[in-house]
Amino acid sequence: MRIMVLNQTPEDPTNGEYAERVIPILRSYASPGTEVDLCFPDDYPGAALSQVMNSQGIRSELDYHVSTPALIKKIVWAQQNGYDAVVQSNNFDPGVEAARFAVRIPVIGICRTSVHVAASLADRIGITVPFDHYALLTRRLLQSYGLLHHVIDIRSMALGGVPRGEQVAVQRPIIFERAVEQMRALARETGAECIVPLGGAVIPYIVSPVDLEREVGVPVLNPKAIGIYVAEMCVRGGMSQSPIAYPAPRLVAEDFEAFAHAPAGAGRA
Repeated sequence: MRIMVLNQTPEDPTNGEYAERVIPILRSYASPGTEVDLCFPDDYPGAALSQVMNSQGIRSELDYHVSTPALIKKIVWAQQNGYDAVVQSNNFDPGVEAARFAVRIPVIGICRTSVHVAASLADRIGITVPFDHYALLTRRLLQSYGLLHHVIDIRSMALGGVPRGEQVAVQRPIIFERAVEQMRALARETGAECIVPLGGAVIPYIVSPVDLEREVGVPVLNPKAIGIYVAEMCVRGGMSQSPIAYPAPRLVAEDFEAFAHAPAGAGRA
């Protein structure tokens, strides 16, 4: 079985430490015989929008929407090249709903899947996010899925950013303490019985949910692991998104290079 874990943004050639740190974490969640690859969309116009927005102090899901065509193309490429399932690495499911209309292999969105799992384990779910603006994004996303009523509260860790390179080791204990503080507050003040930490670049890529759960005293789920577990389950069970809900044409990645008025099939090799 081959599973692609798809990053939301193109690969950053100046940050090789990221892949070296993250790939072993992802592969540790896979069952024996399952191959897990961390992949990236091809570079695309607008891929630097998040940097422009950050420079102006604006944070929104605009860059997620702009990345959708590149993500769909990469997921079609995954199906074309023998992958059995795709897990969208970004915890806020960019491109997932749209890509399900393009392929027949299962496409797993970590946010939706993790909250469904949490709802099967507890009645009162708490969610943490690394940045303040992610709280609004999470509410919108869960509302669109019809899952918001399962969530008792969403708390931000109010981090300044995600550390890179040597700063990861320096910032890890600080992030850990911030996460423990917010999760304990969720459990104490709202009665949260289970916590879903969104923002995978922080948890589990920097801080382990297992270590957090030991300090917090309520289950702290691991959305990245859940995404891979559910992808494996779908492949083994012969399950995928419904062709009634998500009718998909037969596509190849080259179809996304064709223009509107080109002859039919001109984008294919």
